[in-house]
Amino acid sequence: MNAAAITTTTTNPATTAAAKNASVNNVSAPVAADDIRNDWQLDEVEALFALPFQDLLFRAQTVHRAHHAPNTVQVSTLLSVKTGACPEDCAYCPQSVRYDTGLDREALLAVADVAARAKAAREAGATRFCMGAAWRSPKKRDLEVITAMIREVKSLGLESCATLGMLSHEQAKELHDAGLDYYNHNIDTSPEFYGKIITTHDFKDRLDTLEAVREAGMNVCCGGIVGMGETARDRARMLQVLANLPQHPESVPINQLVAVPGTPLADQSPIDPLDFVRTIAVARILMPCSAVRLSAGREKMSDELQALAFFAGANSIFYGEKLLTTGNPDIEHDRALLTRLGIQAAGAAPTALHA
Repeated sequence: MNAAAITTTTTNPATTAAAKNASVNNVSAPVAADDIRNDWQLDEVEALFALPFQDLLFRAQTVHRAHHAPNTVQVSTLLSVKTGACPEDCAYCPQSVRYDTGLDREALLAVADVAARAKAAREAGATRFCMGAAWRSPKKRDLEVITAMIREVKSLGLESCATLGMLSHEQAKELHDAGLDYYNHNIDTSPEFYGKIITTHDFKDRLDTLEAVREAGMNVCCGGIVGMGETARDRARMLQVLANLPQHPESVPINQLVAVPGTPLADQSPIDPLDFVRTIAVARILMPCSAVRLSAGREKMSDELQALAFFAGANSIFYGEKLLTTGNPDIEHDRALLTRLGIQAAGAAPTALHA
């Protein structure tokens, strides 16, 4: 993995910085269809966050329309196929064995049960089925079951995605060979703030897994969480790291912290909703071709906030009752909201979401 992806850099010489920042602040600047960059400087990203709100959203929507069909979202369903008892100490996660959150542990689901849930998700309008398991890293016996699940999901005509913890190059290849389309492994936050959220592995471990996934030939799903007590600079750094990866993630989930009782972040104050929308907008500008996903925290978002997030460039959602172990807006509410906004699901039958 390119070390530059996690190094704080400033532009030099100053004249080049001035030219780049002028472009960042010029909301009427033309948006080239092939203007994909992997050399974003931190001051440039912070300048985007600092734009007047309406200027930022205008810029983000302009970029969005240059690269994506407007009024369209990609719809995924996420199922927890193995719940709880994770040995990691991620401060936000109710699945950690270190915290008493009242979550019941559940063993790895049977392949037939997962296939049935995937079929139901397809009938409800999902085009991608994601499977999550609370592991540090999957064991060989577990991976054999997961690959069987992947084959069942693929047989239904759905895209497949998994999030199983850290992977070796060999494990990534095995998942790819089973037909896995996407692997999710978030960087969570900035390299500087990371140690305040997780201590059982480091930021480089995250990047190593992303490298293994990319080298195996799978699509990368990688984003982060906002509202964990990080600074505005941390949010800018997180997006800078993602945008400066050798290849942008195909999917970038932006999660809003769900403060779960029993976790160290249970009493964390929520992020300002407009700062959340700013994060969506900057992600869209930095990674024009990626799908930017409204992920965890949607249950607490008003319809108006979600509408702003879609305008800022979000074009993917998780759809269904649960997002791993925390709530998600129910299907009927999602259908009603998308209908009110005139948004269609990409690749789904027109009646699937608007039944």
